[in-house]
Formats: sequence, C-alpha cells, structure tokens
Amino acid sequence: MHPKEQIQADLKEAMRAGDTRRREALRLLMAAFKQVEVDRRIELSESDALGILMSEAKKRREAIAEMSGAGRTELAAQEQYELDLIESYLPRQLDRAELEPIVREAIAEMGATTPKDMGQVMKVVMARIKGQADGKLVNTIVRELLS
Repeated sequence: MHPKEQIQADLKEAMRAGDTRRREALRLLMAAFKQVEVDRRIELSESDALGILMSEAKKRREAIAEMSGAGRTELAAQEQYELDLIESYLPRQLDRAELEPIVREAIAEMGATTPKDMGQVMKVVMARIKGQADGKLVNTIVRELLS
C-alpha cells in the first residue's frame, strides 16, 4: 500500500478512536505530503512519499537532539513519539553491520581509495539502500572505510 494511503487510513482510525496525539502527528505528515504535491504540482509516487518520510524523520532526530540539549524533555518526548510513528511507515532500517558490506562493495566498484571519492560512493550506496538507512550513518561508514 502507498505510504500516503496507509497514513490516511490510520488518520481516520485515530480520529474514530479519539487518539488526539496520534491524529495530530499523522496530520503533520499529511500536510508535508500535500505541501510537496502543491509545490511540485505532482501526484506523489511511493518513492516520493518515502523520501518525504525520511526527511521528516531527519527533522525529528535533529529536533530531539536540540531539545534534549536544551533541557526541554517534554518537547523532546513529543518529537520522539512523532519519530517513532514516522519510522513505522518506513522500510526496516539497516544497521551498521548490514551497511558495511554494501559500502565496501560500492567502494570496490568505484575503485575509490581516498576521501575525495566519498561523494561518488555515497551516491551509489544511497541509490541502493533507498530509504533503508540514515544518510548520516552511511556517511560515517564511508568516511571510516576511505580513511
């Protein structure tokens, strides 16, 4: 099922159940989808929707780090709830052990040897994993293996 359709169905269910916290979080995601559709004048494809969800998850991670550092635990907890909800619609995330072989393979294919080749390797790896890992983690692994 298309992520947008799934979120819309879950939004209706949250409204029926009276779950205001979940309802508001899902409305934020629907608004993000709608904004992209209006701005680009397109109908979202499944990969577009996953890209938006990845972007929203990244925003939440950054907000959690900022709010935790500032001692705003209540706001950080709300952001964590939204992040958990977003991640439930994303494909299973690969961990470091699963990513390393993919990165090593990409490095071998590209013939990369120095950190200058990092951009090319990142492009290949990110195309292969398509939303299954955070770019920051991939970046860290690529940097370590090219150093």
